[in-house]
Amino acid sequence: MTRRIGLLAAMACLGTASPVLAGKIFVSNEKGNDITVLDSESLEVIATFPGGQRPRGITASPDGKWLYVCASDDNLVRVFSTDTYEEQPSLPSGPDPELFVLHPSGNPLYIANEDDNIVTVVDVETRTVLAEVPVGVEPEGMGVSPDGKIVVNTSETTNMAHFIDTSTFEITTNVLVDQRPRFAQFTDDGQHLLVSAEIGGTVSVIDPAAGQIEKKITFEVPGVLPEALQPVGVRVTKDGSKAYVALGPANRVAVVNGETWEVENYLLVGQRVWQLAFSPDEKVLYTTNGNSNDISVIDVASDEVIKSVQVGEQPWGVVAVE
Repeated sequence: MTRRIGLLAAMACLGTASPVLAGKIFVSNEKGNDITVLDSESLEVIATFPGGQRPRGITASPDGKWLYVCASDDNLVRVFSTDTYEEQPSLPSGPDPELFVLHPSGNPLYIANEDDNIVTVVDVETRTVLAEVPVGVEPEGMGVSPDGKIVVNTSETTNMAHFIDTSTFEITTNVLVDQRPRFAQFTDDGQHLLVSAEIGGTVSVIDPAAGQIEKKITFEVPGVLPEALQPVGVRVTKDGSKAYVALGPANRVAVVNGETWEVENYLLVGQRVWQLAFSPDEKVLYTTNGNSNDISVIDVASDEVIKSVQVGEQPWGVVAVE
C-alpha cells in the first residue's frame, strides 16, 4: 500500500512538472503608448509594458521569440522579447512607420513609411537598411507572398497596390484599386491577393500572376449607412475557405466565402474594428476595437463572437504567439 501511494505521488509530480504552456496575445494600444499581453487560454490580461510613442503595426518572428512594433511617432521599430517583455535594440524604420510585414524566413522586414512615400527594407539581424523603395503617396498596407518573392505595398492616396520584387527591390506591377487601400493579404497558396479599400468600401481580389483584379467584394449591412462600411484589416484561413474583413466604424467583421468571394455573414464586434489576427491553430480570430478599447474573440468554426476583453487605449494591432 505504501509503495502504491508513493508511485501515485511520483506520477502526480511528473504530471505537474511539465505544464502545458499557454500562448500569448499582444495588442498595440495606439493612444495608450503601450502593449497589452493576454493569456490565450484564460483570455486574461497578464502584463502591460511600454510600446513607444503611438504603437500601431505589430508582428512576431516566425519562432515567436521576438515582437516587432511600429512606434510611429518615434520613427522606429521597437523590438521586445515575447518571454520577458524586455526591449531589445530597435530597428531603423524611416519616418512614421505604420504597417510592416516580415519575409516568411523572418528576415528582412518591409516597412511602409507614410510620410516619405517609401518602403524601407531592414535586416533584422544587422539592424541595417537594405533598401528604400519609392512607392505611391501615403503607403500603408504591406503583404508578402508565401514564397517571399513579392512584397506588396498599398498607397492610400495613389490608390494602388505596388508589387515589389524582393530580390531587386524594383516595382514590377502596379494595380489600381478603389479609394484609400489600407491592407494587403495573400492567400496561403499565393493564388490571390486581397486589398481592402477603406473609403472605396470594397476588397479587391487580385490575381498576382496576371496583375489583374478578379473580383471586388462589396458589403451591405441592414441599418448601417454605406459610408460606415470601411474595410481595413483582412485575414484568410490557411485552407483558403474563408476570409475575414474588419469593417471599421460599422463595428462588424464580414465573413467571406474563399471560393465565391461572396459575403456569408456579418459578426457584431466592438466599436471601430481595425485589425485582425488568428491564433496559431486558427481556431480563434482576434479583433482590435479602437473606440471601445477592447478586443473581440471569434470562434472560427462557428463564426460566433464568444468574448470581449478590455485592453488599453485605442487598440490598433494584434498578434498571437505560441
